[in-house]
Amino acid sequence: MSWKFIFSYEFINHIAISVGIFLLFLIFRKIFAKYVIALLLKISQKAPNTFFYHIFVSFEKPIQWLFILLGIYVSVWYFPYLDQTHELFIKLVKSTIILIIGWGLYNLSSSSKFLYVKLNERFNFEIDEILIPFLSKVFRVIIVVLSFSGIAEEFNYNVTSFVGGLGLGGLAFALAAKDAIGNLFGGVIIVTEKPFTIGDWVLTPSVEGTVETITFRSTKIRTFAQALVTVPNAKLANETITNWSEMGKRRIVFNISVTYETPKDKLEDVIKQIEYLLRNHSEIHQDTIVAKFDKYGVDGLDIYLYFFTKTTVWKEFLKVKEEINFAIMDILNNEGVALAIPNRKLYVNSNSEETQSETYLRNSQDSI
Repeated sequence: MSWKFIFSYEFINHIAISVGIFLLFLIFRKIFAKYVIALLLKISQKAPNTFFYHIFVSFEKPIQWLFILLGIYVSVWYFPYLDQTHELFIKLVKSTIILIIGWGLYNLSSSSKFLYVKLNERFNFEIDEILIPFLSKVFRVIIVVLSFSGIAEEFNYNVTSFVGGLGLGGLAFALAAKDAIGNLFGGVIIVTEKPFTIGDWVLTPSVEGTVETITFRSTKIRTFAQALVTVPNAKLANETITNWSEMGKRRIVFNISVTYETPKDKLEDVIKQIEYLLRNHSEIHQDTIVAKFDKYGVDGLDIYLYFFTKTTVWKEFLKVKEEINFAIMDILNNEGVALAIPNRKLYVNSNSEETQSETYLRNSQDSI
């Protein structure tokens, strides 16, 4: 093509139209991002539910890129030397559309907690909270796989043969990724058996704290020192897990030792008052209450107490325990019963030296 045609009016006119169309779509993109999306978000926030709000937020960036794609597609119609009907160009446009839709769905799946909550409320599916992040990640993987498959099909690549090819090297892949697969199955076991849920206080041989999230590979637990511990699912699924949050009641057990000088009637009266206290306390579980004279201890008479609080919350449990301790202290003071203090008595024979001296003198006189 000659330089004369390149600098001709027709050529420059097509270039200008093509660039103008692309710039026009860029302006539409700015207007859409600044005004339309902002207006839609404002309206959706006033809606009874947040469904449309999450959709708008998830697809905000993908739609902005869709404007750019449309601008390129339309401007190519006027750009010299480019054929908008070319097979490769059509495939690239379709693949980009699939990628944009997949991007929006991927963003939506990350904020899909509201959808599970609505399903629970409307259809009573009883989806456990621990399943929500797990299901979100499953949907993300599905969206990525489907998007990849759709793009591969656009370029006439046989996805079925690709999957079959993976089967040939499946053994090598499984050996190389055995830890990852073990963690995946460990996560499935945790999700299906549900030994705990999000927010539960758990104790394992390796960590104690509050469960924050579970992924395909690991479970994250926040310790009481605010450290975040990541435990592989394969390890966690094979450990003994104590779920303190599932306690229906919390145990209190201890001994009170009073002095041996305490009369029998006083001891009986103290035990009866303590049992009455426990039987009439609103925060004490009434199924199991034990208050008995247990044994003759080393330092005093031991009273054995065994009971449970209704609350399992740590701070509330400590508050109830404190109330019981103060009440028992008042009972002992009112009855004039003293607590036994650990002590040791040492007996010293002060006449031992005099006895030894007299024996020595007597033996000496006999010998003379």
